[in-house]
Amino acid sequence: MSAGRAVPVKDLILVPSLITLAITVLRLVGELQNWSPSLFGKAAGGGGSLVGISWLIVVFGFYFGWRLTREGHPADSPGKLVGLSLLAVLVVGFAAFAAGKISQNAFFGVFILGSIAALALTARLWPALWKTLLAYAFAARIPVVIVMLFAILGNWGTHYDVPPPNFPAYSPIVKWVLIGVVPQLTLWIYMTVVGGLFFGGLAGLMARRR
Repeated sequence: MSAGRAVPVKDLILVPSLITLAITVLRLVGELQNWSPSLFGKAAGGGGSLVGISWLIVVFGFYFGWRLTREGHPADSPGKLVGLSLLAVLVVGFAAFAAGKISQNAFFGVFILGSIAALALTARLWPALWKTLLAYAFAARIPVVIVMLFAILGNWGTHYDVPPPNFPAYSPIVKWVLIGVVPQLTLWIYMTVVGGLFFGGLAGLMARRR
């Protein structure tokens, strides 16, 4: 159905990217203004705060899958996509957990390498959705990387500049690379794309039934 038709990636991700950027700005303002910790937590990694962009993986993964299916760019087998994307998450998670028994560095090393491998191996499951999610992932995470740079340089005391426990003392730039650039552009890209494939596959199944 999609032969000869380009996937409208820019059109699909424009509004979701703007929404994601707005939430990133809101999260930063909330932390700087010391708003409710349950909504704007400052702990490393975000502390499970309700205001954040990670949960948008569910929303926009489903949205992209639905739109692509209805507009003539469906998955060959959305059920298979759901199963394999879930398997990819479980395998990477288990490998990282096992490595974490050795050391924190091993945990992150395996997680990062596993993330890159999972991204490469899932590219052909639903190319249209994969490309859309990849573009959205970078649009969502590059602003976070920029915010983290200024937060670290300014020592703002937000979750954007707080390192994980037992993190060694480094210069601000090295700290930014290690807790900002690397995880945001590997681990979070993987979680957005592979997680989005799972929810997009569910949307594809539902759209086909309709």
